[in-house]
Amino acid sequence: MRIAVLGAGSWGTTLAILLSQNHHHVTLWGHRADHAQSLHDLRENTALLPGVPIPSDVAITHDLDRAVDRAEMIVVAIPAQFLRHTALNLRQVDFSRTIIVNVAKGIENGSLMTMSDVLLDVLPLVKAENIATLSGPSFAEEVARKVPTAVVVASSRLETSKLAQGVFMSPTFRVYSSSDIRGVELAGSIKNIIAIGAGIADGAGFGDNTKAAIMTRATAELSRLGNVFGAQQQTFAGLSGIGDLIVTCMSRHSRNRHVGEEIGKGRKLKDILAGMVMVAEGVATTLSVYDLARKHNVELPIVNEVYEVLFNDKDAIAATSSLMTRGPKGEG
Repeated sequence: MRIAVLGAGSWGTTLAILLSQNHHHVTLWGHRADHAQSLHDLRENTALLPGVPIPSDVAITHDLDRAVDRAEMIVVAIPAQFLRHTALNLRQVDFSRTIIVNVAKGIENGSLMTMSDVLLDVLPLVKAENIATLSGPSFAEEVARKVPTAVVVASSRLETSKLAQGVFMSPTFRVYSSSDIRGVELAGSIKNIIAIGAGIADGAGFGDNTKAAIMTRATAELSRLGNVFGAQQQTFAGLSGIGDLIVTCMSRHSRNRHVGEEIGKGRKLKDILAGMVMVAEGVATTLSVYDLARKHNVELPIVNEVYEVLFNDKDAIAATSSLMTRGPKGEG
């Protein structure tokens, strides 16, 4: 299959390598000409995936039209808040027969759209049933080095998710199929916010009890928001839900947990972000999910406190106290 991977960060590069090893014809697109040229010349993403070679048969380009030309599948590995800008450059392309697999995790600021909704909003010639989202506990650093990994790919049409499943499956990359694209998108987005909260707890010096409480109660928040959008509850107990939540809250690879940890230690958000090479999707997504919760009158206490810490400089201790001193509740 002819596949274009849009986005040459760590995840896009990793998936381009994986798909090439699965014997597909892959073109990797980078939005910066100098970065694309470096990948082409060195056959390695030296900044993000040092020591991982890019196969010689992966074409690398900065030309977006060339990248998608005759592609049967487009893998979108562009950070959530930049997806619309890139997709606007493709709005005249006939994607009516093209499978589009999004791998970004986030909710767009302002519009409060998931990534599949952004694609449908921008690309008039794409069909909803041809869009899928791949998500789950899958740090690029480990997938690129063939650490056994399991993820889920979801589409409103199960046949689409099963097609993508077959394309991505490898001996070290196991893919499950699902028809709950909305649940998978919400879970993949919200877990990044919770990872920031878990990092704040780490940075502030709280213990394992605190982190376990944050992670567990996060599943209740996922369920509440998921109910509004008709998501399947079993999705949140699966790989894109609790699976991704565990790894993102616990791993040293997690950019979102790192942001939270540094804030918990007393650093300012703008200083932390200025020193990062990669995007921590959870920061912008916190704004979107906070607005979504208010719009639909959904109670998301952990998301609310992360929002207050990130954007209103609320002290981590005070935020934790706000969570702990809420009125008595039933578990659910």
